[in-house]
Amino acid sequence: MGKRKRISAEQRKEALKSIAYAKLNNCPTSPRKMRLVADLIRGKKVDNALNILKFSKKEASGRLEKLLLSAINNWQNKNENMRIEDQDLFISEIYVDGGRMLKRLRPAPQGRGFRIRKRSNHITLILDNRAAIPAAETEVAEKAEETNAGQTSETKTTE
Repeated sequence: MGKRKRISAEQRKEALKSIAYAKLNNCPTSPRKMRLVADLIRGKKVDNALNILKFSKKEASGRLEKLLLSAINNWQNKNENMRIEDQDLFISEIYVDGGRMLKRLRPAPQGRGFRIRKRSNHITLILDNRAAIPAAETEVAEKAEETNAGQTSETKTTE
């Protein structure tokens, strides 16, 4: 592994230490059906999302509810000194990717075989705190102001 690749991998690992997430791999539901349920809870508060999943009739909602509870538990493990009731947790990202596909053959007329694709998916759910977002936005704005101020002083000295 090259130096740049190792450094970027270490940076990714450090970033993952600060956020709470949960992953579910090879869930035996088609990604299309799972995305319908994932779209219902994307961007919602954790309490609202749990209620939506609990009272949804779709089979995928049970699996997503379990995954969301796992992500909440992961957040509590990383932030032991904070209470979850005081925080404003929401689902910042949830994405459903296609997983492995089991291929089967079904007999068809005249000696042919039709292929059946039994799909599965991978789900990634990331929790975030709404209170942390404005602080990050102000940091970005401050950095932009600093770079603009630095550029204007450089242009004045060159003129």
